[in-house]
Amino acid sequence: MEAIDLKSMPSEELWKLHEEVTAQLINKLAVEEAKLAERGRWLQLVGNIRRDRKRRPYPKVIPKYQNPEDLAETWSGRGKQPRWLSRELRAGKHLNDFLIPRIGKAPAATSRLARLFWYQRQR
Repeated sequence: MEAIDLKSMPSEELWKLHEEVTAQLINKLAVEEAKLAERGRWLQLVGNIRRDRKRRPYPKVIPKYQNPEDLAETWSGRGKQPRWLSRELRAGKHLNDFLIPRIGKAPAATSRLARLFWYQRQR
């Protein structure tokens, strides 16, 4: 690429050079914009496909703790503690006070799924 001495160029040539550079920039920007628009459409399509995908099934978790005042309120021991339980714990009770009594003992199965089925049959 040749070096251009812009200081010694007449203003008409400078203006012509300016218009050529502007036209080239407009063309390049249009091509780049088209590429970005195509990528945006592709990302939107992929995003819609991912949203339509079903979540994998998780086994049901049996509750371990129960509110003695309202037997419908239970907690499996996972996630955030429910308000009724945290209120009772602050009052001085222990977590073991809220354990749900189980009939019999679970078999020494290695699989969590086997224990879950055993507990469901006991109810």
